[in-house]
Order: sequence, then C-alpha cells, then structure tokens
Amino acid sequence: MFGDIARFLLNTVFTLFGAALLLRAWLQFVRLPPYNPVSNAVLQFTNWLVLPLRRVIPGTRGIDWASIVATLITALVYVVLTIVLVGLDPLSLMPALLIVALLTVVKWALNLIIWMTILMALLSWLNPRSAAMPILYQLTAPLLNPLRRIVPQLGGIDLSPILLFVIVQVLIMVVTRAAVSLTLFGI
Repeated sequence: MFGDIARFLLNTVFTLFGAALLLRAWLQFVRLPPYNPVSNAVLQFTNWLVLPLRRVIPGTRGIDWASIVATLITALVYVVLTIVLVGLDPLSLMPALLIVALLTVVKWALNLIIWMTILMALLSWLNPRSAAMPILYQLTAPLLNPLRRIVPQLGGIDLSPILLFVIVQVLIMVVTRAAVSLTLFGI
C-alpha cells in the first residue's frame, strides 16, 4: 500500500512539473505574451530549472530547447525513481530508461493537450468571455484548426475538440503500451 501511495504521489508531482515545463515551451512556440497570469505563473514555477539550462542550451526558431531538455531530465528522474520504488536496479535498464523517459515526455505532452482541450471546451460552454479563453484558444488553435477544416460544424457546435480528444487518447494508449513493453511496468 505504501508503494502505491508513493507511486501515486511521485506520478502526480512529476506529471504536473513536466506539464508545466512543456507548457512553458508551448507558450513560447505560440508566442503567448509573458505578462499574462498563466505565462507568469508557469515561468515562475519552472525558472529554477530552465534558466540555468538556458545558459548552455539556446532556443532556436521559436523553440525553447532548455525547457524541452529540462522536461526530458525531469522524466528521466521520474522513471529512475519509479524503477527504484518497484525494487529494480535502474542501471540494468539504462538503455531502455532513456526511451521510456522520452515516451514519458510524450505522454505528458498528450495529457497536457487533453486538459487544455477539456478546459477550453468547458469554458466555451460555461463562460465564453472568461479571461482564460483567449489564452486557451491561442494554445489549442495549432492543434484544432487543421481538424476544423476536416470536421464540419453541426448546428454551430464545434466537434474538433472531441476528435482531438479521441486522437490523443489513442496516442496515449500506444505510448503507454510501448513503455510497458520496454520496462514491464507503466509510466
């Protein structure tokens, strides 16, 4: 039971921090202004890890490589701690650990997409004039706009978030299955 609680807490803390690091990179990619409350909170939460990395890893073409490397480091630490909690030797699984860490980053990114999409859909129904709507729209537009060209609106209802949700869920299943096959436990 203690092991389950420890894995749950480890997963929660690392997933939230990993998602914040990915969101930081995504905020820069979509050129969201850094002075809005969401950007400011993400920057303050992740500066302690990203700013030292930025001294040696510059960003290029709108991609915040320091945040992406920080996310990969965070995922690697998470995978190693998870393996230690299971009772295995992380050194014996070292080549697979790097792949599982990369798959963990992909899973965090996919979960972030799901939560942003759900939050945007809920706010569009409950409070379309919320201050968060322009931010969420700008973050999800690169993912939803291609789907909006494919999926027609039915009576003014945008079904593209549902399609994105289904696609991302399938991708999460694939990533999780790949990680389990590499390590014999889930991420």
